[in-house]
Amino acid sequence: MRGPKGRFLPGNREGLGRPKGSRNKTTLLIEALLEGEAEELTRALIARAKAGSGVALQLVFDRLAPARKDRCVQIKLPSIRNLQDLLSAQSAIIAQAAAGELAPSEAHAMAGLLDLRRRAFESCELEARLAALEERHSGGPQ
Repeated sequence: MRGPKGRFLPGNREGLGRPKGSRNKTTLLIEALLEGEAEELTRALIARAKAGSGVALQLVFDRLAPARKDRCVQIKLPSIRNLQDLLSAQSAIIAQAAAGELAPSEAHAMAGLLDLRRRAFESCELEARLAALEERHSGGPQ
């Protein structure tokens, strides 16, 4: 049963969901079936891969060396001390993406980081402006 705000009421047995840390039943079943067999099966898979089985080889490599989701991007950016420097850094990223040195997704990720930096600059600037306004309003030194 739900309360007026749509939340489950105390003592409710419905909708509790799976407890934190509990494991999927299928995963538990597979682990139970493989218990004590994993090493032997892995060795057999490797033997088939060595014998030339493309499917077995693919399975082995997918487990031993999974495809990387991201790569470390090394690009040269100017030092970023103000918003003008931020524009220079954005230009550098666009130029490197246009030259094919960065993939579009990498350039997008870097631009996102620069946007975080821009927001930090803006927050600091707003904080300083607010402090100055509060000081003026409270009759402090003008």
